[in-house]
Amino acid sequence: MRIISGSCRGRKLIKLQNHKIRPTSDRTREAIFSILGQKVRKARVLDLFAGTGALGIEALSRGARHTTFIDLACHIIHQNLELCRFQENATVISCDIVREPIPESLNGQRFDLIFIDPPYKKGYIEHTLQKESFTDLLDENSIIIAEQFCTENLQLELSTLDIYKQKKYSKTIISFINKI
Repeated sequence: MRIISGSCRGRKLIKLQNHKIRPTSDRTREAIFSILGQKVRKARVLDLFAGTGALGIEALSRGARHTTFIDLACHIIHQNLELCRFQENATVISCDIVREPIPESLNGQRFDLIFIDPPYKKGYIEHTLQKESFTDLLDENSIIIAEQFCTENLQLELSTLDIYKQKKYSKTIISFINKI
């Protein structure tokens, strides 16, 4: 697992040694960032279910202003941020985003890009999107990038969100969601 492009291009990240963790493949990450293009530059990024931090660190490498990482276990994220020298451009929050509310420290913050890459086949994307105050994290032009298993069918129950693009990569579907 490596950084694809930007200031840390080619840098190898530390992987989690847990078989339950499924990092986004380099190929899929490259495709996501190709679609996002210049929207990453100067963006405020939220990386939910961050795992190794690869998505948020890729955003920082490509010029994002700041990334907030949220995951239950954050030690690998800290190590990867240090490896890439992005500690000053990042906030890391240890939180069980499935069972706990949106962290209070995010109150009043707005994000341009939100990555949601939870464990597959558990309905965590829908659960996260429906959390009280989740939509308060969105600006008018925010983009949510959600990753799920190819057999899952993302059901948006919020009338304020719309899936405007979906792409399939091997056994993964990436949904691009915006505020309407």
